[in-house]
Amino acid sequence: MKQKGLGRGLDALFGSDKIEVKSKPMAEMTEIKLSEIIPNPTQPRTEFDEESLEELAESIRQLGLIQPITVKRDGEKYIIISGERRWRASQKAGLEAIPAYIREVDDTTLHAMALVENIQREDLNAIEISLGMQRLVDECGLTQEALAERLGKKRSTVANYLRLLNLPEEIQFAIKGEIISMGHAKALVAVESKAKQLSLLKRCIKSNLSVRQLEELVRNTSEKKAKVAAPIADEEYPESYTRLVEQLEKFFSQDISIKRGKNGGGKIIIDFSSDADIEKFVKRFNKF
Repeated sequence: MKQKGLGRGLDALFGSDKIEVKSKPMAEMTEIKLSEIIPNPTQPRTEFDEESLEELAESIRQLGLIQPITVKRDGEKYIIISGERRWRASQKAGLEAIPAYIREVDDTTLHAMALVENIQREDLNAIEISLGMQRLVDECGLTQEALAERLGKKRSTVANYLRLLNLPEEIQFAIKGEIISMGHAKALVAVESKAKQLSLLKRCIKSNLSVRQLEELVRNTSEKKAKVAAPIADEEYPESYTRLVEQLEKFFSQDISIKRGKNGGGKIIIDFSSDADIEKFVKRFNKF
């Protein structure tokens, strides 16, 4: 599950391409020796795919570095603000110097820019993006409104990403492993009970549910809960009913409920999401 970029680039977020350097109001791009450039120590990205780096290095050997990196002065060195991957590939390509913009920013802005650049990468999953957003909130003191503004996104989009971090670890692993999509995760966030979230996750994976099917299942679950809430308040079922439902749910891994009528009779209801579930029921019955 590939995530698209999150909106505006760094220049749109923190200023234009017109770089301001001390007494030079409109600094031009300059060449800087690779040996004078160092990575940002607070850069959240620590792993770089070697095969991808080699492909970029080969492109740089053929065409040169087309897009300059952006750096900040730090004594006699320059700290990378954006473009560490291009810097690494340029080293592999054997370049001695590369084009760069020099920006004068404080450490807090530098850290924020590094975090923003990281979550704008296209190879991140939804959880990695969520963690990057949470770091911007925690480490840079941004509110959700400010974060949304800097990313060029709606506040609701930012809120949806941050809510993913409240999901159980099993669901977060499923998102990171691209077993379920962001759409599936958003549907599960709406479920209050973590136990029910995990139950729905299992059903989603087991039956290969689409986002729409999972949303419908969540909606039906919520509606059913609302419908049975009033009768339960008026009449408490015997403990044996609860035990029966618990045992059946373990066996069938489905939503199961018991409805009892006024005359003492009732129904045991086993939910299913597809014809394939019925086939599974039949196979299980044949084992008796």
